[in-house]
Order: sequence, then C-alpha cells, then structure tokens
Amino acid sequence: MAGLYLHIPFCRKACTYCDFHFSTSLDRRPALLDAMHRELAERASELEGPLGTIYFGGGTPSLLEPAEIEAFLEQARQLFGVDDDAEVTLEANPDDITPERLAQWKELGITRLSLGTQSFREDRLTWMGRAHNAEQALRSIDLIAAAGFRTWTIDLIYGLPNMTLAEWDEQLTIALDRGMPHLSAYCLTVEPRTALAHQVSKRLVTMPGDDAQSAQFDRLMERMEQAGLVHYEISNFGLPGHFSRHNTSYWEGVPYLGIGPSAHSYDGRRRRWNVANNARYIAALLEGTPYGEEEFLTPAQRTNELLLTGLRTIAGVRIEQLELDALALNRKAAEAHMQRGHLLVKDGRLVLSRAGRHFADRIASDLFVTDDDRRDQP
Repeated sequence: MAGLYLHIPFCRKACTYCDFHFSTSLDRRPALLDAMHRELAERASELEGPLGTIYFGGGTPSLLEPAEIEAFLEQARQLFGVDDDAEVTLEANPDDITPERLAQWKELGITRLSLGTQSFREDRLTWMGRAHNAEQALRSIDLIAAAGFRTWTIDLIYGLPNMTLAEWDEQLTIALDRGMPHLSAYCLTVEPRTALAHQVSKRLVTMPGDDAQSAQFDRLMERMEQAGLVHYEISNFGLPGHFSRHNTSYWEGVPYLGIGPSAHSYDGRRRRWNVANNARYIAALLEGTPYGEEEFLTPAQRTNELLLTGLRTIAGVRIEQLELDALALNRKAAEAHMQRGHLLVKDGRLVLSRAGRHFADRIASDLFVTDDDRRDQP
C-alpha cells in the first residue's frame, strides 16, 4: 500500500507551540502549488502505485480551494492510479468547516477528515493562538458527524500549563459525547524556536511536571478504553475500522512519497527531506536545482527506526524483522524493562504493556544498536 503525502505550508495564524513548517503569508500560494505539481510529476517514478492512501497535511490544507485539492487528486490518479477504497485524508481547522465545504470535499473523494480542535475551552484556544473559537470547535464537529464521511478524527492536547484532571476529563467527555470514532491526543511539548519555548525560557509559563502529565495520560487511556476506542498507537485511539491507514503505514515502514516544502519521503532504504523554505523550494523547482537532501539508512538505523515507531503501536515490533538482534545486544536493558513489566514478548513480537506506554521512547532508545554492533553478531 503506497502512500502520498502533500504538505500544504499555509496557516492563518502561528500557534504558540507549533514547530511544523508553515507560512502565514499566502502571497506565494499559486507559485508554491505549481511547484508542488512539478515535483510530483518529476518524482512519480519513486513510488509504485496504485495509491492506498493520500494525505493532505500542513499547515492548514483546508485553506485550499476545492479546485486546488481536486487538481492534486487528479494528478495522483493519472500518475499512480488510486485504489477504489483508498483513504484520502484532509487536515482541517474548525474555522474552515461549513456545510458547503464539507459537501464539496466529499464530492472530491475525501474519505477522512482530521480536525485540529486542540481544545474546547476559549481561554486555552486564545493562549494557543488558534484561529478558531470554542463555539466553532463544537459546531464543526457536529457538522462533520452529520456529513457522512467514511471516518473522521479530532486532535486534542493535554499536559497544558495548570491543567487539572477535571479539565482534561471535561475535554474528553465533550469529544466522546459527540460520537467521535477516532482521537489523536498529544501531550504538549516545548519545541525549540517556538513562542512557547520563549515563554518558558522567560518563565512566563510553567510547564506541568511529569506526574501531572502521566496522570492525564492514564485518564486518557482509561476513558478511551471505557468508550471502546482501541489504543492502537501511543497518541491514537480509534473504533475498529477507523484507524488511520496512512499513519499506520509510517509506523510499519511502508514506502511513501512526500511532496512540498519540508515533506519527507521513504522507500524502505532511503529517506529524503525537502527544504523547509517556500521561496527556496519554488526557485529550485523552477531552476531545476536540488531542493532536498537524502540519506541511505544503515542496518542499525533501520533497526532503530523499527523499534522507535513499532513500540509505539499495539502491534509492536516483529523480532525477526529486526536486522540486528537488539535484544541480545542490549540484554541487560531489555531484561530490566521486562522485569518491570513494561516490555513483553508476545507471539514473536516486542510489545509494551499499558504501564510501559508511559516510557515508549525511553525503552526504544535503550534497545538502540549501532553499526559497530553488527560485527558482534553471530
């Protein structure tokens, strides 16, 4: 199942916490979209179709006109072919949701909407710098739920400054009461060169401690389990049949092609990333000069990536898929995590227990290998 990712690097406002590549100026929008069409045509040979998933990410793809979305979908059909049951996701913000837009997106073939809700509280949305308000967040969900898409999801953020368990419970209740089939819930992190990082460094904002964030994560798992949503990846919960197929392909190491400034691609051996600058990206496509970098992954790097992504999922990591024997090479660390009950071996796979999900990245990094280890293997 091949996947296509299209990065639309435009937003109405800059969010306090965001470190994704985007621009709040739409001046270069026509030239940027033309450059993306050019890149897609130039790199079509890197991916074998038909496409199983297409993902419009960003930025804010819902800023595009329906005709602009349609142009990319038509080009994808011509270059690769698209499966009849392909998952086609559009990230959208609540302030872009109207009955007319929803009908247009559905007619174009969008099958899945990912709504950047983040919070249902006015004060939180203002602090985050979101372009929508609480009323729009609620109304947009009701409109999407009634629109008849194959599936949809919302994003929420926890671990906010001064957030209590009662507030987080309130957020989850609002979302569940509206019948969401999928939730992506992210713990707020301080990324370098963001407004949040500046606020924290100036002590204008105090981030919650690990215990508070951990308690909110526990409550999240508890509430989703009670509602019948499967915790299929650390930050993702879905009803059966509503898991994100596109994101799951990332976690399973399936090849995908990323188009647009800052977009990443992976073909199973090589990883590539485009320049995160709109003007340089456009100029390079027009001039025929390089606009990205790439690296060929070593056996150790491929092993570590499988550990890092796979341990975040309910499926875990198939041990025989690891090119280097991470368990043997890191026996002491592996045994320590197993004795704590955080790391398990089930049916030839490494998986995390519920308690172990709190330490997913730490456990993965403890099992990382180096290319020097390759010489030590029997």
